[in-house]
Amino acid sequence: MSDATNSASYPLFPAIEPYRTGMLAVDDLHTLYWEECGNPNGQPVLFLHGGPGAGTSPGHRRFFDPAHYRIVLFDQRGAGKSTPLGEYRQNTTQLLIADIEKIRVMLGVEQWLVFGGSWGSTLALAYGETHPQVCLGFILRGIFLCTKTEVEWFVNGIKYFYPEVHQRFADAIPVAERGDLLQAYVKRLFCDDPAIYVETARNWSRYEGSCLFLEPQADAISSFESDEVSLGIGRLEAHYMLHGAFMDDDALIDNIAAISHLPAVIVQGRYDVICPPVSAYRLHQAWPTAAFHVIGDAGHAAMEPGIASALVRATEQFKKQARFD
Repeated sequence: MSDATNSASYPLFPAIEPYRTGMLAVDDLHTLYWEECGNPNGQPVLFLHGGPGAGTSPGHRRFFDPAHYRIVLFDQRGAGKSTPLGEYRQNTTQLLIADIEKIRVMLGVEQWLVFGGSWGSTLALAYGETHPQVCLGFILRGIFLCTKTEVEWFVNGIKYFYPEVHQRFADAIPVAERGDLLQAYVKRLFCDDPAIYVETARNWSRYEGSCLFLEPQADAISSFESDEVSLGIGRLEAHYMLHGAFMDDDALIDNIAAISHLPAVIVQGRYDVICPPVSAYRLHQAWPTAAFHVIGDAGHAAMEPGIASALVRATEQFKKQARFD
């Protein structure tokens, strides 16, 4: 384990555009947006976005050297440019894992590096433990294992650090229902009235967006309040939290032996209130050969300078086949 606060800076790579994009129908309801960037003949790397429901953004392409990596990004079911937006039906971790395999086979990728942050780390671990033979290694950030303890923390524990933000989150629910905020939000998020579920999703998403950075960023909060972001985040985060990510509690730790022989880098913000460092620490304890970097001046967001630098450093290390220490 290292504290990377004062480590050398690794800036993001310049902005790039995809060289290929497409829409993949994965069942009778969901169609996924996917894209490829960088070097068509390069080392394949899969980027898994957070949320669930947050979708990809152009900035996510910039963690990887485009001269070296064949960068694959896609919007998971109900997220980003995938359709329908915010759709929680036919949306489970097992189906997302199957979607990733469909994309891999479609693109002719034999093995790839898997990169995921927040919910993306959850999905990366679940995918790797299901299909370890196609994974070259992992870069994981802001670890979320979707345990009952973590869900309880997100819904109620954040108030100990952001009491005013949590109060606004709770105030959207009638007093009589505040004893179980998750169920109260689910009731409204999954109703049939857009006037109700759109506003409820905005309240949920604002709650998260207000706590992402060590120092709250107005632009991030505004982005999370937009309909194109909040509908995916609000509905799908509640959906997956309600169902424990459709896994047994602590399954990702229990099954870590499936991938513990592979190289990995874990990057965690010291002051991450969304996904507190204890989960990253537990993962490292179960996977001691994984490099573990705690960023001493960061919260949860991937674009905080120390975290972004550590993530680029990790992609550069994998590129050079360097040791992860």
